[in-house]
Amino acid sequence: PQPPQPQPSQQTEATTVPPATALPSPPRPETPARSDTGPALANTLGDEAAWRAYRARFVTEQGRIVDTANGMISHSEGQGYGMLIAVAAGDRPAFERIWGWTRANLMVRSDELLAWRWAPDHRPAVADMNNATDGDILVAWALTEAAEAWGEPSYRTAARRIAVEFGRKTILFKDPHGPVLLPAVSGFSARDRADGPLINLSYWVFPAFQRLPIVAPEYDWASLIRSGLDFLRQSRFGPSSLPTEWISAKEALRPADGFPPLFSYNAIRVPLYLAWAGVGRPEDYAPFKTLWGGIDRERLPIVDTRDGRPVEWLSEPGYTAIPALTACAADGTPFPESLRTVQDNQNYYPTTLHLLALIAARMRYPSCVKS
Repeated sequence: PQPPQPQPSQQTEATTVPPATALPSPPRPETPARSDTGPALANTLGDEAAWRAYRARFVTEQGRIVDTANGMISHSEGQGYGMLIAVAAGDRPAFERIWGWTRANLMVRSDELLAWRWAPDHRPAVADMNNATDGDILVAWALTEAAEAWGEPSYRTAARRIAVEFGRKTILFKDPHGPVLLPAVSGFSARDRADGPLINLSYWVFPAFQRLPIVAPEYDWASLIRSGLDFLRQSRFGPSSLPTEWISAKEALRPADGFPPLFSYNAIRVPLYLAWAGVGRPEDYAPFKTLWGGIDRERLPIVDTRDGRPVEWLSEPGYTAIPALTACAADGTPFPESLRTVQDNQNYYPTTLHLLALIAARMRYPSCVKS
């Protein structure tokens, strides 16, 4: 799931691939004390069979992560997730392949950010040069974790290059609401839309913001975590008190114009990132817990926030790992046995979310997944 992107921007982007170690400026060697950064990701998956199955099904020999339910495309978000899971699995060769493909095929803009979408049946495969900020965040975070895990300076340099760039181009630190994260460089700002800036709360990857100070200490990442929590508390729309996917942050927060007012594919990641970072208050989890009732629910509803009614269901079992993680973070409820490893024959997105929820639980709430 990626943003319904605005029409391809009129930018003409150079297509040269930046070298892996181009430096914006060297990272400061005296990185501040890291007592406030979150736990490290490396080797937290603890399920080699699940990773082998994931790698076989979704990672090509070249390192492309294939979105099986979405026309077999690839996107910056999927590449970032693949790199994160490879670090969590301790698989450096797979990480190298995924990062290599990402660099060669998505780093085709004239800046340090990634084009958001690559389609195998299109020529050129990248038709829209816009970025997706969550993809950039995930890739920068994965590179940071890889640099910490394997002591590889080129990963750290690349992480810094991307983080500095999206910090400069997509985070509005001076917004009256607090720091605003734009979903992309083009299409979502107050200049681009009458109801802009637009935000998507699932782009606040809270655990990444706890780790990016390692490579880009000059940004106030903690303020971005605070603004994300504030925005979430102001986005309790309709009888279900759920956020929509796309939100206008022009004045008081409200569902954005021209998008269905749904709590859907993107927004289900909000409690994943809250729980993974260990941030938020019990009431921040409450609307999700209420929606998902018992953690044995077979499927997740997509909700129309106007009346709180389900309009569609996400029925692949991997999705239910997010309610399980939410219950674990909120109440210490153990993961159901059926969700402690990943089931085969699912598509890319539910399988990925399932692995991420397990990694988050093992990093933050190990008692929920103890056998």
